[in-house]
This record gives sequence, structure tokens and C-alpha cells, in this order.
Amino acid sequence: MNKQLGVPVRFSSSVERPDADEAETTRGLIATIKYITDKTLADRGHALRGVHAKSHGILEGYLEVDADLPSDLAQGMFAKPARYPVVVRFSTILGDILDDSVSVPRGMAVKIIGVEGERLEGSERDVTQDFVMINGPAFGAPTPKKFLSVLRLLSKTTDKFEWLKKILSAVMRQVQQVIVAVTGHPSVTVATLGGQPETHILGETFYSQAPLRFGDFIAKIAVAPISPELMALIQAPLNVNGVPNGLREAVIDFFKKMAVYGRFGRNCAPTSNLCRSRTLRSSGRRKSVPIGRLLG
Repeated sequence: MNKQLGVPVRFSSSVERPDADEAETTRGLIATIKYITDKTLADRGHALRGVHAKSHGILEGYLEVDADLPSDLAQGMFAKPARYPVVVRFSTILGDILDDSVSVPRGMAVKIIGVEGERLEGSERDVTQDFVMINGPAFGAPTPKKFLSVLRLLSKTTDKFEWLKKILSAVMRQVQQVIVAVTGHPSVTVATLGGQPETHILGETFYSQAPLRFGDFIAKIAVAPISPELMALIQAPLNVNGVPNGLREAVIDFFKKMAVYGRFGRNCAPTSNLCRSRTLRSSGRRKSVPIGRLLG
């Protein structure tokens, strides 16, 4: 990295201020997710995740941490050059298994294996670090309570009305095109309602949805394609209508042919406000800087 792109935000105990009713909201989220898993278990005969139920690919590879990172980037597991085994899972956000023509935001989970250092209580014997990301720089709900209200509404449609969801998704994709033409960027809400553009999942950039404790600092984590083969898939159309598992088939077809790599980067918040607002977009205010590479 040749230059700094702003002043990193240092972590302090004053940054995080839980809402007075956050414990109640948390209990509501747990109960709603349990309702979704109970419903899919009753319908399908086996348990699924409450969200991000559908997998579109599980990959094994390595994370290489860059050498000679500046001090604000050389934090935690990124403090020194290293090579870690990783497992990557691609998904979409819903808690029920639908055809891919119901087009919603995509997820990427990265499990890094062999990580040493201080652990949270209850995980002292673990040697892994997980990053969970979505293909958008900001979370769709500004607060946990707002997210709970949306999740409760969506949970009532679990394993129901798939034909209607397909129609709604087709309409929302058209709405999204208009929004992008007018504003220059997509609406997270419209994407959640089925307006995610039908593009190749391997061309996406994925972001941690809330800022994370990054050693002495606060940051968001992002994974972006940098190999020519992956960059060719950025915003590449992928017609999955009539192909229920089209995203998964595209991932399998791609990795049959080549090995690739992507950039693991940190996107720092320019002000501590980002730590309290999950929907504040940071990508236009400070660019991500590379801290490592994912190799396949």
C-alpha cells in the first residue's frame, strides 16, 4: 500500500452503546429465527439455517496475509505475514430454499483456520476466525429493532407463495434498474424484496455489515475479486430463470476450469458514527485497502 486514505478510528469502550431494550430485541430475533427453522424442518423433514439457508458453493483455499502492512492494518491475525487454510461458503439471505429466480442479496462466509491470539469467553480452545459478509456495503436495517420487524414480516412467508415471490422478484429487478439509473446505486430494501440483479455471484464484492473490532481500531472487512477471471464476472449477467440452482451450477462450472484469487481488504470508518449506524455507506468515504489475498 502506497498511501493512507484518511485517519483510522481507534476503538474505545465508549463506541458501542446498546439500546435500552436490546436484550428484548435479541430474544425476539432468536424466537423469529427459531420459527423459521421449525417451519422448514416441519415442511422438509430436516433442519436448515434460519437465514442464508441455500448454499451456492463451498470452497477450500488459503488466505495469504500481506507483508509490511502499516501499523493500523497490521492488527490481530493480520499483524504478520502468514498463510491460513480457509473454507468459503456462498449463499443467499433467505431462510427457505427457493429457485434462484427469486433474486435476493448474496452472502459469503469465510472460516479462517489456525488463528492464534486472545479469544472471547467460551471460545478459548478454538483456532478459527469467521467473517460473515453480504454483497452490499451497508446493512439493510438501521437498528436491531427495525431488523426484527422486517424479519418477523418475512418469516410469515417461509415456505409459502413461491410463485408470488418469483413475480415480485421480476418486478423488483425492474424497479432496481430505475433506482440505479436515477441515484447511481441500488436500494438495499429493493434488493431484499427480490430486486437483486441477476448477475454472477463470483463477481460480487462482499462486506461485513457492521464495523468490527480490528485490534486497536474499528473497521469493515471486504472481499473483492482481483484475478482477471473473476473480474470478468463483475456485473456479468446470469440468467437463472428456469434453472432452480443456477448460481450453484455457475460456481461449479467456473471452478472446474481454473484457480483464482481475490483481495481481502479493510474498509475503515472515517468517523465513529459508522459504528452506531449499520446503514451508513462507507465505500464512498474511504476506499478499502488490501491486507491479504484469498487463493483458490
